[in-house]
Amino acid sequence: MAEMSWRTTLARGAIPAVALTAALLAPVLAQTPKEQAPTVKLAPPHVADIPDDAKGKEIALGRRLLAETNTLMPDNVGAQMSCNSCHLGDGRVANASPYYGMSVDYPRYNARAGRSVTLVERINGCLLRSMSGKPIPPDSPQMKAMVAYFDWLSAGLPAQAKVEGAGIGKVDTGLVPDPAHGKELYEAKCAECHGSDGAGRKNAQGAFVIPPLWGDQSFNIGAGMARTYTAAAFIKSNMPMAFGLNAPLGQGGALTDQEAVDIAEYFTHQPRPDFAPKVNDWPKGGKPKDARY
Repeated sequence: MAEMSWRTTLARGAIPAVALTAALLAPVLAQTPKEQAPTVKLAPPHVADIPDDAKGKEIALGRRLLAETNTLMPDNVGAQMSCNSCHLGDGRVANASPYYGMSVDYPRYNARAGRSVTLVERINGCLLRSMSGKPIPPDSPQMKAMVAYFDWLSAGLPAQAKVEGAGIGKVDTGLVPDPAHGKELYEAKCAECHGSDGAGRKNAQGAFVIPPLWGDQSFNIGAGMARTYTAAAFIKSNMPMAFGLNAPLGQGGALTDQEAVDIAEYFTHQPRPDFAPKVNDWPKGGKPKDARY
């Protein structure tokens, strides 16, 4: 389906009814006890089902922005990362931080912020931290398009639904990391794609196809992925990609908890950009033991 510029998208599409409905219901949804919410299977619609109309153009724009964030929003992204660097497969893959269900899961409490945050705030938080960038206005065409894609993926889900495969999986946080062993494992299992220097890989046109794991072009110290056990859970569930037969990306199942923790400890403690607002994190206490600051 042909993509449209964000100016054309804004001109042709008013605020989607589903987004307006979500805004009106947000205070109610925020009060729904998570433990009482139904559990649903991760079953996002196929991208071929995006409608071929003005609303569909906005959804498609949002999908593209999430996949090409650093190239389409260079003024707001400082790293060579896209949203899909961590939300694999257009946010449709289990245990790879899927977008499916996010529209009905927010607002939700965020311990790092010490308050409830909205979906828009969550997106801007990723721009600030995971992409070392700047936030975009909540009413901008880009933000509306990304939210439209989330809304389309999650259409029909009950409020506060617990999606099977949401998040990034789990790892034993009681394990003691061994960064020296992690370096050895990184060289053997990760460097082929991400580079021995953690700088990622580019294609013939100079565009990044594998994101950098450290250095000036990677996520900053305030990102969740800069924490050992968070990164380890993602690694265990999803890396190396195309290594095995686990659908849909052949990812996960190649490392033990200890191996994932060791690799994560090694690469998360490599040099990366600072994040000055980190001093405001966890205002009510409870800072995780693997926080870098």
